[in-house]
Amino acid sequence: MRYAYAITSALLLGGTAATLALQTPSLAQDAQNEPGSMVAMSAPRPGAPMSFADLASRLQPSVVNISTTQRIQVNGNPLAGTPFGDLFGGGDANGGRPVTREAQSLGSGFIISADGYIVTNNHVISGGDGRGAAVVSSIKVTLPDRTEYDATLVGRDPTSDLAVLKIKATNLPFVRFGDSTKARVGDWVVAIGNPFGLGGTVTAGIVSALHRVTGQGGAYDRYIQTDASINQGNSGGPMFDINGNVIGINTMIFSPTGGNVGIGFAIPAEQAWPIVQSLKGGAKIRRGYLGVGIQPLDEGIADSLGLPKNHGELIGRVEPGEAADKAGIKQGDVVVKVNGRDVTPDQTLSYLVANQPVGGRVPIEVIRDGRHQTLTAVLGERPSEEKLASLNGNIEPGLAPEDEKSSQTATRESLGLALQSLTPDISRQLGLNASVKGVVIGAVDPSSDAAAKGLQRGDVILSVNYKIASTPADIAAAATAAKSAGRANVLLLFQRGNLPARYVAVKLKQG
Repeated sequence: MRYAYAITSALLLGGTAATLALQTPSLAQDAQNEPGSMVAMSAPRPGAPMSFADLASRLQPSVVNISTTQRIQVNGNPLAGTPFGDLFGGGDANGGRPVTREAQSLGSGFIISADGYIVTNNHVISGGDGRGAAVVSSIKVTLPDRTEYDATLVGRDPTSDLAVLKIKATNLPFVRFGDSTKARVGDWVVAIGNPFGLGGTVTAGIVSALHRVTGQGGAYDRYIQTDASINQGNSGGPMFDINGNVIGINTMIFSPTGGNVGIGFAIPAEQAWPIVQSLKGGAKIRRGYLGVGIQPLDEGIADSLGLPKNHGELIGRVEPGEAADKAGIKQGDVVVKVNGRDVTPDQTLSYLVANQPVGGRVPIEVIRDGRHQTLTAVLGERPSEEKLASLNGNIEPGLAPEDEKSSQTATRESLGLALQSLTPDISRQLGLNASVKGVVIGAVDPSSDAAAKGLQRGDVILSVNYKIASTPADIAAAATAAKSAGRANVLLLFQRGNLPARYVAVKLKQG
């Protein structure tokens, strides 16, 4: 079972195996109890509840506990692969061969029909926790009255992290989806779930933010953020508005400590409900797909192109034969609109395209060489997240140390890079495809912006400000031209090994 995603270094899913952890009681209410505080309190605004008791009593019967039993294949010798692997004669009686063990996980869900359809997160009922191959052998649903049912998986959608289950029961209490588009920052919300296996836990808070982008990427990186207390085991549980309608599905928290710090995320109902309907009806979820690698138009890249930041996304790669390629979209294009809707940090290119029909003809507005033009793409079908991850080939900074003994001495003080033309011999040493042409980085000034952006020895610069880089002089000339134009950055297209090329804006050194 997948147990964690990452926002920075600590984004925890609520559907993990329950581990009892005592939480320090919140002190947020203490100020209300200070002498004289009651006198100073103003009357609540219309609609503000004096208590959530009636609402909780009405909604709790529809929220269920979901547990799975998994078979996990692990190495029979826990020391295998270490210098101690042969200690004590090679390990256990199984001779170190893989063994299958049983594990359990806990999460939450909610009933959406009287005949037993239940919504939860896909990660709550999926196998795999990073320790080995896992297969879910059973899913059990426990109602608030402790009645247990074996559940059948009706459908799942890993991209949106949603799943629909079915239990054989009738006359069940259920809740309905509401309209999350009407939610406002500051609105009251109530979360109900099973944190750490403690069933029927009710917490309240407010909507902290809407359309929150967490940085995970993908088609559905748009969440409702709340400060309602959400912990491990809350995943898949509902977030209600003050009228008792489901406006979100609690999915994950941001936590440097592992416990709640007041930052939780829920899948908006506007996004979840159409997918739930499709899964319930047995339909396959199909999403539009352009076939491009994209980068946000951050301040540096925007400056290097002379464009406003946070308006549009940069095309870093075009997959041959896919919709973008056929439409004439090119590497280096900045996509600013999809079907008339602006591309922004809150409304990303992936989100807009994924919500268009497969096979649909969609106008794509791009900026190319400073000029706007509109191209028409016939969208393909979005592949699985696993395939997309393999295509993207994530590039992480700092993969290898800089070699101070580099003999490549073409120094460019404006960028903090020592550069050299990419010769066939160097290309062979780097293991590059013969088609790769450009300028190779021999060394990087550790104090430069290039180093901060993750450029390193052996990277190949393919172009600078959209112009092919054949020699170090090409890059030096582009840097000089950028300074003359009053720009603080140059846009480099670089490649590491045979991974997909990537754009990066590098600040020019002043002086």
